[in-house]
Amino acid sequence: MKLTRRGFFALAGATAAAAAPGAACAWESKAPENPYSCLVDITRCIGCRKCEQACNEVNHLPPPATPFDDARVFDAQRRPDEKTYTVVNRFETGRLDERGQSAPAYAKIQCMHCQDPACASACITGALSKKDNGAVHYEVTRCIGCRYCMVACPFQIPAYEYHNALTPEVRKCTFCFERITNEGKAPGCASICPVEAITFGRRAELLETAKERIRKDPARYVDHVYGEHEVGGTSWLYVSGVPFERIGFQKLPAAPPPKTTETIQHALFSYLWSPALLFGALGGVMALTHRGEDKNQQDKGERS
Repeated sequence: MKLTRRGFFALAGATAAAAAPGAACAWESKAPENPYSCLVDITRCIGCRKCEQACNEVNHLPPPATPFDDARVFDAQRRPDEKTYTVVNRFETGRLDERGQSAPAYAKIQCMHCQDPACASACITGALSKKDNGAVHYEVTRCIGCRYCMVACPFQIPAYEYHNALTPEVRKCTFCFERITNEGKAPGCASICPVEAITFGRRAELLETAKERIRKDPARYVDHVYGEHEVGGTSWLYVSGVPFERIGFQKLPAAPPPKTTETIQHALFSYLWSPALLFGALGGVMALTHRGEDKNQQDKGERS
C-alpha cells in the first residue's frame, strides 16, 4: 500500500472535514439585566470614613489599625485586604477651594462587582458567582484556595487569609448580600454616608442619574461614568471632578475579560479532539504503508 502526496492531502482534508464539529458557540454575557448598584459621587466625598466604619460593623471585621477618626491614615495609599473590605484614599488634585486652600479628592474603593466578573469565570469550583441582585457572591464551602480569582481580577481586589492556616478564605466586599436579599436594605456604606456621596439603586436608573449630573454641571464633572463600560460594566459606578487616572482608577478596556478567556477555552475544548483524530488517522495510514513496504521488501529478499 503506497500513499502518494496527493492522496495524503486528500485524506487529510477528508478527515479534517469529518472530524471538525460545528462552529463554536458564541460567548454569551451572564450579566443580570438591571441589578442593584451604587453610584459614588467623588465630588461630594469628604473623607469622613463613615463608609469604612459601617462596612466594618456590618461584616463583623476586626478593628482597624488606624481609628476611623484619625486623618493620618490618608498619608499613605491603601488597598482593601482580608480585614478591610473598603478604604477611602486622598488624592491631591492641584485645585484650590473658595478659601484658597488645597482641595483634595477622596475616592472609596472596594470590589466593583463586575457585570461579567473575571474572578467568577476563573473560579474552577463555582465558589464565586454573579447574582441577580448585583453582588459577586462568594461561597466559602466551595472554595479550594486556588486563588485564581486573585490573578484574574482586573481591579486586584480579592484578598486571602494567609495567616489562617486551617480555614483560609478569599475575602472581599460582599455588597452586603444578606442586607439586600433578606432585609431589603441598602449596603451599610450607602446607608451611613452623611453627604450622600453614595447612592443605592438599580443600575440603569443610577446611570441616568450620573449622566444627568454631568449634563447639568459640566464644569463640576469630567464627562465619564466610570464603571459604565469598563470590563463590561460594573455594579459600582463613579462620577468625578478630576480625571479618574489621577485618583487611582485604572484605564481598562470595555470588553469583559471572560469574553476572551472563555472563547479561547471553548474553542480548545471544541476543536482539540479534531487534530487528535486527524493525526491519529494519518498515523494509522502511515503505519499500514510502512507495513506494506516492509512486506514487499521481505518478498523480494525471499525471491532473490
